[in-house]
Amino acid sequence: MKASIVDLRYKMKDVLKALDARETVSIYYHGKLKGTIVPANSAKKFDSKKHPFFGMRKDDKRSVKQVMKELRRPRYHDL
Repeated sequence: MKASIVDLRYKMKDVLKALDARETVSIYYHGKLKGTIVPANSAKKFDSKKHPFFGMRKDDKRSVKQVMKELRRPRYHDL
């Protein structure tokens, strides 16, 4: 199904019916393709090993838990 931004706003029921029918919905804005909505069960699984940032910190010896703790710490430690 092809849908415009206006269709998403005013005809969302039709878009949802198309998704229920396992149909992908292409979203157009000013005649140009901006994105695609894929039914939930047919979405491809994300493979993190194929992501360009996988293995970016190979030389970092800290555990994932330590890195996440450092990233999530409050900002007042930086003062």
